[in-house]
Amino acid sequence: MTDADPTGMHRVLAPTGVLPQAADRLDTRRELWPDEVRVRVERLNLDAASYRQLEQANAGDGDRVRAAVLDIVAGRGKMQNPVTGSGGMLVGEVEEVGPDSPLGLAVGDRVATLVSLSLTPLVIEDGLARWDGRSEQVPCDGYAVLFGRSIAARLPDDLPTALALAVMDVCGAPALTARVVHGYESPTVCVIGAAGKSGSLTCAGARDAGAGRVVGVVPVEREAALLREAALADEVVLADARDPVALSQAVATAGGPADVTVVCVDVPGCEHGAILSTTAGGTVVFFSMATSFSAAALGAEGLAADVTMLVGNGYTPGHADLALDLLRRHDGLRQLFDSRH
Repeated sequence: MTDADPTGMHRVLAPTGVLPQAADRLDTRRELWPDEVRVRVERLNLDAASYRQLEQANAGDGDRVRAAVLDIVAGRGKMQNPVTGSGGMLVGEVEEVGPDSPLGLAVGDRVATLVSLSLTPLVIEDGLARWDGRSEQVPCDGYAVLFGRSIAARLPDDLPTALALAVMDVCGAPALTARVVHGYESPTVCVIGAAGKSGSLTCAGARDAGAGRVVGVVPVEREAALLREAALADEVVLADARDPVALSQAVATAGGPADVTVVCVDVPGCEHGAILSTTAGGTVVFFSMATSFSAAALGAEGLAADVTMLVGNGYTPGHADLALDLLRRHDGLRQLFDSRH
């Protein structure tokens, strides 16, 4: 064995010299380096952009989607969609802890990993026999390996596993939004994709952080009704986030442009509309793996838009606790999540 690296570079098989997320193939051996942890996997949660791409590429055929996921994991040693580059996260039970692991976990702990499957060594041992390929959550038996710089959180006792996993999968969105909102005085916050998992949590997080007005943007009336019933936004508007003019006009009629705009949709082409919907000196947070950051940068330049643009990287200190606390305290948010899971 080579010496362990806390970032997991010792598990990279090809190409050499890159971090695990950028690797084509990872070493999935069961034996641990001293700072690693092995988890017996119970469930995967594929990220929304990855699952949508797999579903569309396989014409909604669940068997083909399942086969595609198995092929990816077998070939790469991790679950990283080669088209979107993204993965998801998992829950499971700790089965072995290396003597030098800094993660503070013990054998028997039930945990959710808060790092992407796109960098996590993973072996599937049951052929995904209990998954029909028709949902983002994947019952699974196998094992995964966490590195010294990985992140994992113990699962809460008061929430169903599937629900906790759904929340933790997107817990970076409300935490980063709250940090941004704290930099303004009673700002108007626009959340694009406000009825989804990350979007609804972001609405609640923005309000708790001091937003003066929360505008929720959704594409269809069914989602608008869910959002209104949850009472997570002051204004709910219908708009196609891929239509820049229509989106910015809809936000304007709801009290915009926004001081802070958060993109939480899993489809490409939303960059320019988000920029147009944001006031000069405002901030746009792109919390979607479908975002084209070249389109965002060049679009802002072409529109002469003086906005700060942030990439939501999924990690903010305390993000899991913050998101779970939002779910516990906002009845409408819990109702919305329960309706989806």
